[in-house]
Amino acid sequence: MGEPIEVHKFRYSAYYWKVTRENRRCYMDYYYTENGKQMYGVPLGGIGGGTIGRGFAGEFCRFQMRPGMYEYNVVQANQFIVTIKDAKGCTIFQSLLSKHSALDSVNSQCNMPNCSSRSKQPLHTWHSNIDDSKCSYTGLYPRAWTEYDLTAYGVRLICRQISPVIPHDYKDSCLPCAVFVWSVENVCAEERKVSITFTFKNGTGTKKQDAEGGAEAMLITQGNVKGVGIRQKITGMPCTYNLGCRVLPEISITRCTQFDPYGTGEQLWSELKENGQLNEKHCDEALKTKDLGVALCAQIALKPNSSHDLEFVLAWDMPLIHFPKKLKSYTRYYTKYFDASGEAGPKICEYALKHYSSWEKLIDAWQRPILNDDGLPDWYKCAIFNQLYFISDGGTIWLTCDSSFGKKLNYDDPRLAYGRFGYLEGHEYRMYNTYDVHFYASSALSHLWPNLQVSLQYDIRDAIDVDLPDTRKMLYDGKILPRHIKNCVPHDLGDPDEEPFTLINTYNIHDVNHWKDLNTKFVLQVYRDYYVLNELAQAQADNASKFSSIEFIDKDSLYEMYMQDNKRKNSADEKQQNRKSASLYINETNGKVYLMDSMAYLKAMYPSCKVIMERTIEYDKDNDGLIENMKMPDQTFDTWVMDGPR
Repeated sequence: MGEPIEVHKFRYSAYYWKVTRENRRCYMDYYYTENGKQMYGVPLGGIGGGTIGRGFAGEFCRFQMRPGMYEYNVVQANQFIVTIKDAKGCTIFQSLLSKHSALDSVNSQCNMPNCSSRSKQPLHTWHSNIDDSKCSYTGLYPRAWTEYDLTAYGVRLICRQISPVIPHDYKDSCLPCAVFVWSVENVCAEERKVSITFTFKNGTGTKKQDAEGGAEAMLITQGNVKGVGIRQKITGMPCTYNLGCRVLPEISITRCTQFDPYGTGEQLWSELKENGQLNEKHCDEALKTKDLGVALCAQIALKPNSSHDLEFVLAWDMPLIHFPKKLKSYTRYYTKYFDASGEAGPKICEYALKHYSSWEKLIDAWQRPILNDDGLPDWYKCAIFNQLYFISDGGTIWLTCDSSFGKKLNYDDPRLAYGRFGYLEGHEYRMYNTYDVHFYASSALSHLWPNLQVSLQYDIRDAIDVDLPDTRKMLYDGKILPRHIKNCVPHDLGDPDEEPFTLINTYNIHDVNHWKDLNTKFVLQVYRDYYVLNELAQAQADNASKFSSIEFIDKDSLYEMYMQDNKRKNSADEKQQNRKSASLYINETNGKVYLMDSMAYLKAMYPSCKVIMERTIEYDKDNDGLIENMKMPDQTFDTWVMDGPR
């Protein structure tokens, strides 16, 4: 019979106290749980550079700027605002283009003598005047559409939200940005002037952390993009927010570099209502806190029955990151294409506005065959794309191959070209690349971004060889056991609130060094990946247009390029000094994306497969070909006590 539940609670309480004393959060927090909210829509951002959530009612929420760590804040200062003027120049409608109820909860300012000058409800003069019944939202990850029927004022609005998440693309898919295309249509018989204003504040909505960020505004002019941004630090990591709008002769763009996100909001709101634009010369509202808001306004005059697009972009640039233990520093993968100076935000804005239309074509080409398949039910079409949101919004990180690896990788290691990839088991189960459940999720990764799956497998392969003898107490039975022993597949690659990739096996409920399914799942994934890589290579050969961004290359061909490049070098030292990585060979040949050769991959994985299967066979106690369980939850379903063969 197992121990009383009170004993488990006591162990967890002691563990919780210890972690809290270290100023960390438990990777599974059963005391302060996050409750799911029925508000979330399609998130913003590509893969691995951080994400910002959007609510289906237009909120900006659920920030993941700190790698792997979520802040579930709805930031009231982050808004789109519409202003409509008639042919006489009179404002006939102004509203937030969101429906966050907190903004409407306080409609009047306190006039009592003892009231603070700071309003209890920030931005209480900003109002949402849109009619819910005349708005609709459609999400199909990585895009979303919001329609606003403002025909009572002669206007119809559609906001198209696009994030660069594109199968078999490893450049644009890593970009930390999203584009908002506002299609403005005049549906009446007289002229309308329509303004869309984009407002944003520093930080992530966590007050103390935001106030410590040292926020300051900046103006952005980059090519045909005009905008405004915020320089800041988020938990010590430099980060910029960049708001941009495409410059066109018929569009008037104005900017505000300072409004108080915790003030009344009256100055900015009244300015828009009166002029339909921002007053750049008098945009210096006094700040009562260390927080800072900026705004960007685009105005267009529309003739009767005409339409025009107003194109906005939001990019965030946090190139250098660390985890709380600060054992190493890391560089995000997108810096491979945009530098790591911390000043790349405007260039990302310009690039996004230039290329988003091609992103949409590629996304549509990927999704259209499934959407048009009459044999598939609608729920399936919705789920297969919208559940993929976790590829970016799963606490995902995508890092370059740099000194953080702690060793030199072979010239043909795919991580040199495609970096290191990690995603959480769940927002509330905060462990990177939890292998027992990655087994099920990996199918999507191997088919859509096979080089990321290969990279992840190389990290797991290396972790198999790691010995971490430091001990900790198991929460299930109180045994003191090592964190990871050599020649077994780790449960996970670590907690983002600790030091992932170095301190692997965060999970400490059971002794995962003796789980029975992890080793075999690694072998099965290796074979599956081998099959998929072969399949994709065949598809490239038979239908080049389907995978036009993929070139198939084998290890021998890469080695030949290396030898050719070094044949005139005299000494071994010179050869080593001039050796180039796989990524450099790729960039210096034709710049295309290479698909890992399936046989080279199999050869690289085989030694690890062999040692873990030899270890697994040890669990077959009676030589019947079936491994025995150990009267404990020793597999993925970690509340099931199992005994005997399986």
